[in-house]
Amino acid sequence: MRIISFLIVLLISSSLFAQNSDEAEVKSIIVKFFDAFHKQDSVAINALVSKDLTLQSIGKNKEGVAQLSNQELSAFLKSIVSIPKDQKFEEKLLGFNIQIDGDMANAWTPYEFWFNEKFSHCGVNSFQLVKLEGTWKIIYLIDTRRREGCKSNSQN
Repeated sequence: MRIISFLIVLLISSSLFAQNSDEAEVKSIIVKFFDAFHKQDSVAINALVSKDLTLQSIGKNKEGVAQLSNQELSAFLKSIVSIPKDQKFEEKLLGFNIQIDGDMANAWTPYEFWFNEKFSHCGVNSFQLVKLEGTWKIIYLIDTRRREGCKSNSQN
């Protein structure tokens, strides 16, 4: 009976270790994505994402109606690298909620966006990742963008 109990504990521990290891890897991919984003490094971003990456944003138009916009990876990369070097931008991640099932992961990352050290907007990113050939790749990224209900609104 002791041996069976030991084996069960060992199996559960190794499963939890694998989950924690994958969570750390997924978080690392997202941190690297934003490091590359802030450095305007399209080559580094390309290494972290699937060639079929889907990019979407949810925001409101001038009338306050929710709008869903799609962006091609090439257009996203071009927009990042074309930001003038004298313009400072930073997306500050406020946390990570990572869920994993096998070779699929979801990461929910609330954020604040700052432009030239002034608060611009806040929202949340939802990343979908897949582990392909032992490496996590971002396959889908959708974010929300708003100015209301942000912690930093008072700093606006």
